[in-house]
Amino acid sequence: MQLPRPRLPARLMALCVAALAPTVWAAHGYALWGELKYPAGFTHFDYVNPQAPKGGELRLVSNLRTSTFDKYNPFTLRGSAPAYLSDLMFDSLLTGALDETGAAYGLLAEDVQVAPDRLSATFKLRDTARFHNGAPVLAADVKHSYDTLMGPHTSPAFKTILQDVAGLDVLGERVVRYRFKKPNRELPLTVGGLPVFSRDWGNQIDPKTGQRKTFDQVVTDIPIGSGPYTIGPVVFGKDITYVRDPGYWARDLPVRRGTANFDRITVKIYKDSTARLEALKAGEFDLMRFFSAGDWARRVNGKRFDTGELVKGEFQHRLPTGFQSYVLNTRRPPLDDIRVREALGLALDYEWMNRQMFYGAYQRVEGLFGNTDCQAKGEPGPDELALLTPWRAQLPPAVFGPAYKAPRTDGDSSLRQNLRRAQALLREAGWTVQDGVLRNAQGKALELEYLDSAETGVRVVSPWTRNLEKLGVRLRFRPVDFALYQQRLRTFDFDIVSLAFGGTHNPGAEYADLFGSQAAKMPDSGNFSGLANPAVDDLIRRMSSADQRTDFLAACRALDRAVSHSHVLIPQWSASTHRIAYNAWRLARPAQMPPYASGETWAIDTWWSMK
Repeated sequence: MQLPRPRLPARLMALCVAALAPTVWAAHGYALWGELKYPAGFTHFDYVNPQAPKGGELRLVSNLRTSTFDKYNPFTLRGSAPAYLSDLMFDSLLTGALDETGAAYGLLAEDVQVAPDRLSATFKLRDTARFHNGAPVLAADVKHSYDTLMGPHTSPAFKTILQDVAGLDVLGERVVRYRFKKPNRELPLTVGGLPVFSRDWGNQIDPKTGQRKTFDQVVTDIPIGSGPYTIGPVVFGKDITYVRDPGYWARDLPVRRGTANFDRITVKIYKDSTARLEALKAGEFDLMRFFSAGDWARRVNGKRFDTGELVKGEFQHRLPTGFQSYVLNTRRPPLDDIRVREALGLALDYEWMNRQMFYGAYQRVEGLFGNTDCQAKGEPGPDELALLTPWRAQLPPAVFGPAYKAPRTDGDSSLRQNLRRAQALLREAGWTVQDGVLRNAQGKALELEYLDSAETGVRVVSPWTRNLEKLGVRLRFRPVDFALYQQRLRTFDFDIVSLAFGGTHNPGAEYADLFGSQAAKMPDSGNFSGLANPAVDDLIRRMSSADQRTDFLAACRALDRAVSHSHVLIPQWSASTHRIAYNAWRLARPAQMPPYASGETWAIDTWWSMK
């Protein structure tokens, strides 16, 4: 399953993806390690149809695991915003291309310059940039947006990834300068990807208090952004339609030409995956991305597929695998014991599950950085050991050996062998069978709760549960409604959950939110495992501040080893294709999918209507 809601705007996360090659800047864009693919004066991205007609409607289904939304503000802590709102309604200073990593080009900003010491980045706003209400986008709006996102009423993830930003200066009506606490190759992209919104959004007097609203009180006020779409017809809490702004200020910019082609994008919300699938077959919407191998293999069929109206497409991508995992909350005993955590992982028979349940559609996740140059392989090299050795006392001994590989049950390995090893680890940790039950020295049984927001999740977790029972471990499946699920995640009130973490070619400061010691103490952070290790903190810092490609690779590979061998994550599975069913009678698309796009992003950005 996916994360319950985006931690950050997808645009901002995309800008954190990078290729590996020295930091440069050019007036029209910025690249982390190498030359920009698109030179100054380019007319459009290669993967779009610059003559794509405007018009028609794209009908989507929300894949967020919620049956409702209750606000229009995607940046505050409480509540759920509609799918895609942030990226459709808010432009940023820079925007990335879907066929290039680690680079971004001017959107709101027409010029970006990074100081030689890399302690600041200066952006000049375009004179033509406008908000939906017609007001110009000014430096004061950029500062207001930054200050608000760093304030007390937004997700802590912003504060974590921006922790090395010293501040924002307004140098002129349309000129801003971000100051950095230390040189950091990724910060110009990070700040360039922040959403920018108007100072007028929610800037009203609360009639009850006579005071201006705080940002967390800006709930159903229509956002005032500068993106290609605004909010149209809404069945509040259910369906939402975004309407293309015909006067969109950036429609003829090279970074926007051939994109935002639909007049309307309607997002429908259904209660569960079965209802979504049946609605697709009934023609209620036009496109759906599939995450269930069983649905794709056995249930994506019917009359509309037979006639060719609906088409199944598998589109190869070059995205990192990410690290979809069972997350073990180390804040709680017995999961604070690495031996118990490793034993739990040994009971997962992935090969059987892939064969019997997933139709062979997946590959096992390998570490944090699969399918990227950051992936640790084999024994650590001298450069990695130079970073790891000073922390030897704080790291598991296995970190200094071969890269982590998930236990297998094929070839020379078997589930029986894995369970015997797990039994030995549990005995070492003080868990023994007493009166037929696995107990510790205090007589407490080893019982854990698996938290999910859908009852259908029991199917996938059941084989693991049965294997754990052979060890004497009881894993209770606890489904709760989505609102409670979100609340329990935010407060880390769980033992085990399943989450899909997106990957990146260029990991950086955002990993402090996922695995940093400070984030482990912050409610609503992304550090669900509670991992708090000074060695990991140091590796994240070195990874984020590396000046050279070699230093960067050494740090991210060492981080991969340190986290993987800590057994806070039990790796699940990933796919190398996007599985998309779509209406071929209503939608047209470019011939090739850009390699670094998600299925929905590709469709929303570059497809067009045939009606």
